[in-house]
Amino acid sequence: MNEWRRLDPRMIVVAPVHALIRLVPLLLIVLVTGGSGDPVRLWITFGIAGLVVLGGLVRWRTTKYRITPERVELHSGWVRRQRRSVPRDRIRTVDLTAPLLHRAFRLNVVAVRAAESGGEHSGLNLDAVSTAEGESLRRELLERPSVPDPEAPAGPGAEPLARLDWSWLRFAPLTFSSLAGIGAIAAAGFNLLTELNVDPRRVGGVAARLTAAPLWVAIAVVGAGFLVLAVVGSVVLFVERWWGYRLTREADGTLRVRRGLLTTRSLSVAEDRLRGVSVHEPLLLRAGRGAQTRALAAGLGREAQGGVLQPPVPRAEAHRVAGAALTAADPTLTPLSPHPRSALRRRVTRAVVPAALVVAAAVVVGRVWPRLEWIAPTAAVLLPLAALLAWDRYRGLGHALTESHLVSRLGGLSRRTVAVQRSGIVGWRVRQSVFQRRAGLVTCEAVTAAGEGGYRILDMDAAEVAALIARTPLTDAVASRRCSG
Repeated sequence: MNEWRRLDPRMIVVAPVHALIRLVPLLLIVLVTGGSGDPVRLWITFGIAGLVVLGGLVRWRTTKYRITPERVELHSGWVRRQRRSVPRDRIRTVDLTAPLLHRAFRLNVVAVRAAESGGEHSGLNLDAVSTAEGESLRRELLERPSVPDPEAPAGPGAEPLARLDWSWLRFAPLTFSSLAGIGAIAAAGFNLLTELNVDPRRVGGVAARLTAAPLWVAIAVVGAGFLVLAVVGSVVLFVERWWGYRLTREADGTLRVRRGLLTTRSLSVAEDRLRGVSVHEPLLLRAGRGAQTRALAAGLGREAQGGVLQPPVPRAEAHRVAGAALTAADPTLTPLSPHPRSALRRRVTRAVVPAALVVAAAVVVGRVWPRLEWIAPTAAVLLPLAALLAWDRYRGLGHALTESHLVSRLGGLSRRTVAVQRSGIVGWRVRQSVFQRRAGLVTCEAVTAAGEGGYRILDMDAAEVAALIARTPLTDAVASRRCSG
């Protein structure tokens, strides 16, 4: 078990090919610019390719790892040597990822994440090992003493919790990450056409026809085109990300998410280290009565897809999966205590005052420059929108304490309901600004080692804080060092 191991030898081929694919535009520019008959440019191209291949060989030769009963160690690098070490008792998640090129060679990237959430050295990546070795490492690193037979295949003993339902495709256009991805793809395509001296606005005389049409027609056509592109593209991205989606409770004591069409991904979270779940409802997704559930555990990243347990789904399904993950009776559907009306006044003040300043500035601009007098009536729309947003944010506030979980909710444009295990709370932070003090409000934050490290209860009644903390006693190991306020 303590012997040093090397990455799979097939990585000698995969790494250079992957790097060369990234360098294809540069190599084409070197070959094409200045004429294809220049032998110097040809030798430069071959030289770059040779260096990439040599770099892949050196990387494989200088990378090794080992697993001891106490630690996972990774040594890599020749010119710049790196040493990574992760205590095994701190490992929380193991993520198996197989991009398309890795899949062709039956390889996986194994990402090991430990309890030091958010830190640069909170884990390590093994790029790459064979598929069988990756599965073996997953079981070995997440092994718990209570598991009777950790070497047995996890699949046959897995309890299915959720599977892909293709009716969920209707939520694909309602996620910002999909729309942002389509925007990036469209921008990249436009830049590529520009580099090739092809102006997409002149193809088929589109620009001339739009210029000749009335302004509202041109705006409608362009808007409809972008809308169609966004909808189709978001559906394509949804299919690529969530193809074959399965959420299971494995026999080795982990929650496991499998998904992906071109790039497959398998995320395993140790259940005994799971500290809670959160149900996210961004504005567009909430308007479509959808939501998405994420796991809260140390080592899960804060990026857009960090810790997701399912794709965007109907709201009821998201809450069901949240309860199934925690083996609790729908904790995120617990009725929440409303916050004081002074919290509403605070929301309205913080939203309406900036909007009123913008409207006042628009009025001044219209008086100084009469041609821009239309700005003021347009900006006036911000006032009711700000008031509506403030009311919605207030309606979203709430908290509750169940037998096993602290549940809180906040947010307007992106609403989030969080259920944190009471046993996972290691401290409290209590903050009160000058304005909150005058309103009798307090922001209370439950500190935990999982997820973002702390989850806030905004603008709760100051008289309730002491009672809430008293009803959630900390364990003796952490109470003396992590409670603040």
